Amino acid sequence: MDNKKIGYVIILIGIVFIIVLSVFKVHINELTNSLMALSGGACFLESGECIHEQSEAPFVISVAAIVFTLGFGLYLILFSKTTKFFETAQKDILKRINESKKIESKNEKFNILLTGLDEDEKKALTSVKEQDGISQSTLKFRTDLSKTKLSIVLSQLEKKGLITKVKKGKINNIFLKKAL
Repeated sequence: MDNKKIGYVIILIGIVFIIVLSVFKVHINELTNSLMALSGGACFLESGECIHEQSEAPFVISVAAIVFTLGFGLYLILFSKTTKFFETAQKDILKRINESKKIESKNEKFNILLTGLDEDEKKALTSVKEQDGISQSTLKFRTDLSKTKLSIVLSQLEKKGLITKVKKGKINNIFLKKAL
């Protein structure tokens, strides 16, 4: 059972307390009036105590208990809303952390892969990663390699299974393999 449902039950109990107190108060007033009639209209009993003071003490305690019960019920209802907010925020944060870890893990794997390559291969593979599907002519400018050297580097990377060349007319587009 969640806090909200418990809060509603407690408020219902508080309402029942109010009804019982109202009925009890009516009976106490009738009892007080009958005692006053028996004593000839005097407010004081034989012990010297006022009839009205005796009947007010349980009433004050009952009102305090009702206020506490209703307040606690409202607190539980309102607290359940903040709990749901925090649960949603927590799930969102965990989702972002997991996404960040995946990206970080991919970057870490990519950096480990780069350690086994020479400088020209690193330049070419990093540029392809930054812009997947880059044309070979654009890659030539990004890597600052000659056309021949770039062609050799791309052939080596293709043999290693790191990239694929897709020919579109006279243009070669370079893509990373999905495993990267």
